[in-house]
Amino acid sequence: MGERKNGLVIAIDGPSGAGKSTVTSRLAKRLGYKQIDTGAMYRAVAWLISQTGIDPGDEAQLERFCGDVDVRFNCVNGTRRVLANGLDVTDHIRTPEMSLMTSRISALRPVREAMVRSQRFMGRNGGVVLEGRDIGTVVFPDAELKFFLSASAEERGRRRFAELIAKGEQVTLEETIAAVVQRDHQDSQRDLAPLRQAEDAIPIDSSGMGVDEVLDMMESIFREKINRTGTEE
Repeated sequence: MGERKNGLVIAIDGPSGAGKSTVTSRLAKRLGYKQIDTGAMYRAVAWLISQTGIDPGDEAQLERFCGDVDVRFNCVNGTRRVLANGLDVTDHIRTPEMSLMTSRISALRPVREAMVRSQRFMGRNGGVVLEGRDIGTVVFPDAELKFFLSASAEERGRRRFAELIAKGEQVTLEETIAAVVQRDHQDSQRDLAPLRQAEDAIPIDSSGMGVDEVLDMMESIFREKINRTGTEE
């Protein structure tokens, strides 16, 4: 395909709790790219569905609902906020319960089709970093740079546990690790766009690595690609 107007499309896929959101946000800032948090988009839709009482099993009703869903990102005082149909849902979509519901909701065809259309539109001109589970395999199979970021379930569970405790959630480490394992199973076994590593993705196991180490590795690979292809200044 031809060169994109604003730069590369960078895809960062991987399982829940691997640190994709943090890495994506900071890599985008380093490169001067836009961040598209696709996981937050699916969480926002899941939250809307949980609030409206829509039956996820009713495909026709779900398709009508998704046709009117508007998920976008906004920046307030330097903080990224997630808006769903005009509502700020940032503080409602990161609970363990919403993680499991998101895994189920994101496997449904009307939801995926609506979100993939939106993600492709947002990233069509490049200069974006997207994170999720199927960016490099389904959403942007032609992405110029793909990473697959992973870590052990125990490591990811500990990270998520620390985040939840810091937010005042009443959870145990064992419950959090179990939720991570369950989410992995749901994501990898679903029929529609299952979690898997793209053949041309660069794997990075972040177990025992700091965020800056991961970022330095990704930025180095990015710079090497740019220098090799000459697609950016």
